[in-house]
Amino acid sequence: MNQTSTVNGGRLLVDCLIAQGADRVFTVPGESFLAVLDALHDSPEVQTVICRQEGGAAFMACADGAMTGRPGVCFVTRGPGATNASIGVHVAMQDSQPMLLFIGDVDRGMKDREGFQEVDFGQMFGPLAKLVLRIDDPRRIPEYIARAWTVAQAGRPGPVVIALPEDMLLEEVSGVLPRPAVYRPAQPVCPDAMGALMGLLEDAAAPIAIVGGAGWHAKAREHFTEFSERIGLPVAGAFRRQDAIPNSSKVWAGNLGYGPNPKLVQRIKEADLILAVGARLGEATTDGYTLITPDHPGQTLVHVHPDPNELGHVYRADLAICADMAEFAETAALWDDDIVSFDAGREAHREWLEWTTAAPVPYALDMAACVTAMRDALPDDSIICNGAGNFSGWWHRYWHYNGFPTQLAPTAGAMGYGVPAAVAAALRHPERTVVALAGDGDFLMNGQELATAVQYGCDMLVVLVDNGAYGTIRMHQEREFPERISGTTLHNPDFAALAIAYGGWARRVETTAEFNAALAEAKDRKGLRLLHLIIDVEQLSAGGATVSSLRARAKG
Repeated sequence: MNQTSTVNGGRLLVDCLIAQGADRVFTVPGESFLAVLDALHDSPEVQTVICRQEGGAAFMACADGAMTGRPGVCFVTRGPGATNASIGVHVAMQDSQPMLLFIGDVDRGMKDREGFQEVDFGQMFGPLAKLVLRIDDPRRIPEYIARAWTVAQAGRPGPVVIALPEDMLLEEVSGVLPRPAVYRPAQPVCPDAMGALMGLLEDAAAPIAIVGGAGWHAKAREHFTEFSERIGLPVAGAFRRQDAIPNSSKVWAGNLGYGPNPKLVQRIKEADLILAVGARLGEATTDGYTLITPDHPGQTLVHVHPDPNELGHVYRADLAICADMAEFAETAALWDDDIVSFDAGREAHREWLEWTTAAPVPYALDMAACVTAMRDALPDDSIICNGAGNFSGWWHRYWHYNGFPTQLAPTAGAMGYGVPAAVAAALRHPERTVVALAGDGDFLMNGQELATAVQYGCDMLVVLVDNGAYGTIRMHQEREFPERISGTTLHNPDFAALAIAYGGWARRVETTAEFNAALAEAKDRKGLRLLHLIIDVEQLSAGGATVSSLRARAKG
């Protein structure tokens, strides 16, 4: 695009995205942004992925941002499109992942008349996103795109929503060029703060690190692993941040969240120094702010985070360090002064290995054994994608996340994330094994995106766990109102037949032996593959909860 060329707003917008490094957009098309779709037609630098529902498209963009560290991009139309896509914005915010959601909007002259599908996006997305913008002047498109790209990546990454009036996208401008690419600012760690941290470690008797979250990436992972292994510091992953360091590391202590290793829980309770790096210490990670309380009496908290607004927001930090994750981790790894070494890292890792060794259970289809079989059969760098539900607990406990990124899972607990995330992963990393995990209720939230997977030739395996119930809610229901089943029973389709109808390959699995055989067959195939696992609802969770045990406890 030269200085004198005349283009419409849609063309300029796409050129600006290309200048920032966007190479893929996820969309459900709408008439409100036809100018953008037309520009994408002539933009081989950008792959346009057509999705089947805006929630699925937004999840794909969120997952793409999680893998690349730069904003995943989604385009939807106003009204129904925006409301459907809002779930992806919520997940991107709670997961601290960079994302841009563009919404085709009503013409500028129709604003505030409650026109067809009109929504006040500032009010709607204000509590959900880092920033909500509206571009009324096409000449300012470069400014707004650069700002959105910057905000989505900076500090605590998150979603930015941009409304695009339809007539603005059609208006022609000349002499307006895209801004140069902007990059995430990398703030170095304060040397005095690092010295203070090392002094605290020197004085500690039982330290532990909780890592993963905002701005965490491969370089931070590499350096923090080196640092923690050098001093024997036990490292736990925050909720659904299990790939923060290789699980094969001799200091990996396991994951926090729902159903963690009781020995890890005890270790955190007894810690005199907690080093939280990247983690927000949210509700799931801290078991409702009780495992580590906001004031943590008797414990010293060092909180390292890239966003100053997060430090001190909930937790009182004895030492707050605002720094880029990789900058902090590299500084720690290169620290010259001697630091006392701890035996606790190896002890915690041994406890985790014991915790992740499955014991046989009396079910025809043993879920723990299935995960163990997958661990033996699939590559270490397989990308595991899941939504929300008790089914995910078996992988959280028994899978070993050794590559990066290898875990795409919503810390917001959104159902329906796994299949769209797997589509995004298969497109981003076609050379790697990608697995979507889903429960029966979870799958039907976004199962339509199997059509997207087939359309784009995605090579992915879906493992669908079917117990005929919303299992997580059933578990809570049996705990609080035993034997009073209400609203949690599901009547499901033949999921294997459904996958075949979409153009994939599938097998129905009812025993552990059948699973092993079906997995072996699936490994030898390409494209979309689905294993439909039928399990007894009695087998409620990886933690051993069963319907009968919960009912017995209520009676006892």
